Amino acid sequence: MTEQSDPLARIAMALERLAPATPPEIDWRTEPAFVFAPGQVRAVEHLDAPRLDLLRGIDEQQERVVTNVLRLAQGHAAHDMLLWGARGMGKSALLRSAVAAAQEQHACTLALVQVSQDALSGITGLFSMLGGQQRRFLVFVDDLGFEDEDGNGPRQLRSWLEGGVEARPGNVRLAVTSNRRAIVARHQSEQDDPVNPRDAVDDKLALADRFGMSVGFHNCSQDDYLEIIGAYADAHGLGWDRGDALEWSRRRGGRSGRVAWQYVAELAGRVGRAL
Repeated sequence: MTEQSDPLARIAMALERLAPATPPEIDWRTEPAFVFAPGQVRAVEHLDAPRLDLLRGIDEQQERVVTNVLRLAQGHAAHDMLLWGARGMGKSALLRSAVAAAQEQHACTLALVQVSQDALSGITGLFSMLGGQQRRFLVFVDDLGFEDEDGNGPRQLRSWLEGGVEARPGNVRLAVTSNRRAIVARHQSEQDDPVNPRDAVDDKLALADRFGMSVGFHNCSQDDYLEIIGAYADAHGLGWDRGDALEWSRRRGGRSGRVAWQYVAELAGRVGRAL
């Protein structure tokens, strides 16, 4: 019987055609950043990050994060980090900038690996790959949140941080950004267990406690908002007006570093400039 007439052979050939191609082997040694998504790892040739001196209104947070990331790059003891708080205040931008600054001082010793939330179930395999490398890695989960009924997610991440048999290796640290309410309910009314409300958040509290460094980001004052705009506008040679900047924030419904940057993008667009 020929292969073409064998039903099993035809089925096997069809399955081979349907199977996804084997992803290329990743070289973890040189690129500044990587993206870990379901079923794939992608190298990023350029880490997009603002200069640290352009991040205003978060001086204390910047000092703590930059120092910790630099320790990791140098091979010293460093903490896992939880950056939480107000939206648009530069949590993820600060992490990227801190890694870029450390890479400038210690070339190729540190890389950023961003993990999408839908790839968290595969993070144990990622740790296995990274643990065999001579380089150090900051694994970054942006805007982490769990559904109220999700007890497994916090427990699993907690185990990865410390205490579990599949905990992250010594050359890897975790950095997570989140609105704190996405991890721990802030008010009793938000806790969903009518019998013992405390039990409903124990896993999430235990997760937050596992981070050696917890850094809060708070709402932007008017002065901070204007200072952020001034720093970005000066860096790009753009003129701006205080009243116009405040009107922009009113139309946007709030002040933050993100809103300030959007205003600067508007300024550049008005004069036909690219950023």
